[in-house]
Amino acid sequence: MISTKKHVQQLAALLHQKGINDVIISPGSRNGPMISTFVGSGLFNCRNVVDERSAAYFAMGLAQALKKPVAIVCSSGTATLNYAPAIAEAFYLNIPLIVITADRPEYWIDQLENQCINQKGIYSNFVKKEYNLPLEESETELWQAAREINECLNVAVSGKPAPVHINVPLEEPLHNLLDAELPAIKTIDTKESLLEISEASLKKLASDFNDSNKILILAGQQNHDQELEKLLAAFIEKTGAVVLKEHLANLNDESFCGSIDTLMAAILEDIPADFQPDILITFGGHFVSKALKQFLRINKATQHWHLSPANDHYDTYQSLTEVVQTDAKSFFSQLLPEVNEKGTEYLQRWATKENEVNQLRDQYISEIPFSDLKVIAVIAQAIPQNSVVHLGNSSPVRYALIADWRSNTTFLSNRGTSGIDGPLSTAVGYASVSEKINTVLIGDLSFFYDSNALWNKYLGENLRIIVINNGGGNIFSLIKGPGESPAFQQHFYAENKCKAQGIAQTFGLDYLSAENEVELKESLTELYSPTRKTPTILEVFTDAEVNTKTFRGLFKFVKQLQ
Repeated sequence: MISTKKHVQQLAALLHQKGINDVIISPGSRNGPMISTFVGSGLFNCRNVVDERSAAYFAMGLAQALKKPVAIVCSSGTATLNYAPAIAEAFYLNIPLIVITADRPEYWIDQLENQCINQKGIYSNFVKKEYNLPLEESETELWQAAREINECLNVAVSGKPAPVHINVPLEEPLHNLLDAELPAIKTIDTKESLLEISEASLKKLASDFNDSNKILILAGQQNHDQELEKLLAAFIEKTGAVVLKEHLANLNDESFCGSIDTLMAAILEDIPADFQPDILITFGGHFVSKALKQFLRINKATQHWHLSPANDHYDTYQSLTEVVQTDAKSFFSQLLPEVNEKGTEYLQRWATKENEVNQLRDQYISEIPFSDLKVIAVIAQAIPQNSVVHLGNSSPVRYALIADWRSNTTFLSNRGTSGIDGPLSTAVGYASVSEKINTVLIGDLSFFYDSNALWNKYLGENLRIIVINNGGGNIFSLIKGPGESPAFQQHFYAENKCKAQGIAQTFGLDYLSAENEVELKESLTELYSPTRKTPTILEVFTDAEVNTKTFRGLFKFVKQLQ
């Protein structure tokens, strides 16, 4: 049984025909025609998540895991606004969400009608395309709607993927059904073409490259790509270039440098000009390290080439000279045969410094008291091989990027907009279809903020949640400024005395806890036991003052390198 609404039938048919079969539904009445059609057709994998904010983040994680678009469907009014944070995050992480919102007919907007707001353009800054379906169902209006829906679905995955919004105004009656199959609707497809560098441009890039001695390559946040990893390793071996990456770049070759924040602290005490690049080559998404950005903005490269199939003019380091409209794999495969072999002096300079920094880091962490820094270093070595780690924002992602993790770990984090509002929901969505152990490393405020992530029936037995409970927003103790404010304790740190045990009980999760290193190691053994078949929360309690002291102390310690 499907809805009698022809626009809804057509929308569902086109989604199915384009292989978009995963739908996250939040309950409502105005979206009843979509719910009945998606479920009643039997063609979609429908999941129900009540909280729209959590539902949209769940869908984002699901889309990351499936590597394909996921649709989200909600009712009208403020339900639509609750989607906004995840849509913004998906926009900046290039994740194709198909956002479908029910709406009242336009003639009821601003007429004191219940559950009714102006939904046109509601996500305009964070979607690639938006379309309001017509209300009437004439042949011409159905033709127009089919064309526009086709375009929306194509745009979501073409070029740089991103969310699209389809707003569906619906008149009553809403719940009339008929026993029928979805109609066959004409699909309009697009063909992607590989963007290759022209021969003239390639010769010019190679010439500039060959004339330079210090080449620095920054690999931003991205999914793991084994071919790219091998290609970069070969490029380094031939040219002596340096690849800098954070864990979120998911590149594991030992020739790449990864200890960026501690490296920056040591380099600034050395001779920064020795590390200043002649040519900077960037690709991928965000970097967490503020110190890296500051270093490269002060010690600017003579040339900065940014690789972007979408022609993005990202001038993060205030030195952009060239946007190369291609992907990293195509760029380095084309450039590699054209460049000369070079010495490894610049590469060795970075590698030597990183090795020295890592030795000091390990020595320092082995000697410090129980704190967030030590906790995450212990966790990093305890997780199973071939795991997925979801990093919460604020403190956890920064600590995690300092730690030395197993080389085959996959890292994910909501670093598009870096909010604390949806990392747990995103991880739950991803883990629900993942066959690997998925560990969420999250702070206490982020956990409680997004605890509705656990309010659904899709929690896999592979889900492990480690809550670092330091009693508040410890990030504001680590960065300069907030700690000196008289408003710090109440309004920055936001002291928290809640514990996660009650939430674990409410949602039926197992619960473990640790207050010292011995308990932590014992709890981690239990958490990752092969016999554990239940999603589990491990809550680790640390002291905020000790955390601040040990974190700042690390950077003072590595600065002793001369």
